[in-house]
Amino acid sequence: MIRRLKPKGRFVQETPHIPVLYREVIEAFSVCKEGTIIDCTMGYGGHSSLLLDNNGALNLIGIDQDPTAINFSSKRLDSYGNRVDIRRGRFSEVARDAMGEKGDQICGVLADIGVSSLQLDQRERGFSYESDTLDMRMNPDAPLSAYEVVNEYSQSGLETILREYGEVTNARKVAETMVQRRPFCSAKELSNAIFHLMPKGKKIHPSTLVMQAIRIEVNDELGELTRLLDAIEASAIKTLRVAIITFHSLEDRIVKNRFSKWSKNCICPDDAMRCTCGNNHSIGKVITKKPLTAQDDELRSNSRSRSAKLRIFEIRRD
Repeated sequence: MIRRLKPKGRFVQETPHIPVLYREVIEAFSVCKEGTIIDCTMGYGGHSSLLLDNNGALNLIGIDQDPTAINFSSKRLDSYGNRVDIRRGRFSEVARDAMGEKGDQICGVLADIGVSSLQLDQRERGFSYESDTLDMRMNPDAPLSAYEVVNEYSQSGLETILREYGEVTNARKVAETMVQRRPFCSAKELSNAIFHLMPKGKKIHPSTLVMQAIRIEVNDELGELTRLLDAIEASAIKTLRVAIITFHSLEDRIVKNRFSKWSKNCICPDDAMRCTCGNNHSIGKVITKKPLTAQDDELRSNSRSRSAKLRIFEIRRD
């Protein structure tokens, strides 16, 4: 059972970046009395510093593949000394290695999936539809950027990622327009070219879903999330609190389905006449039957929180 902590407005005013669902994250890991929490998506270090502040017995491994985030958070978290271990890399790989290295010392895993405010705020990174570049790489050293996706993928390839990753209803027409009007050198140029094709009247910018689809392809975001869940499932850690924040239905569906799988004792086919699997395959329980979302005061102070959903699972292996 997760209690909804009361608002604390002072925190919102003092931090340089407001991590989403900050109260819910604190409460999610309140069961971790000691040990190490892995923050898979450290970013500005907002969640990391909150977790360290709320329990002096906890240590933290912070992961990010963005050198700007590493540099910023290394300074921000410096005052915590050897309680913090910052590592650069893809979180699925680094978290897997950390769980293998630390074993049952790891008591929690937190992942805030998707693009960070740090990256959105830097116009030159090309994540915003107003950017003068076309990049979108979370790791600036990665070989694939949005420029290659937009200007070199086939029309059918673009249509596929728009439909699967952006759930764009007129993906074929948008892909056709992109191919006809390329090359594009900036996200702003691309957004202007397809703006007239996108549905209007929603709270989000009409080009958002297209940009989301391209960004997911560039960074293999769904694959990375799946590999993290695979690593957690394959670990030998006996007790582990897992909390994952998602921002769109594709990510949330992956987390929901995996948590459901982890909670099932019987894995026999639905049409099986009787159980033959042993009925002992559960590795824990779902803590949040429905995802936690932002409270009203957070929605007012942080617009990014409106689409955030937090799901929590408690692993308990015999």
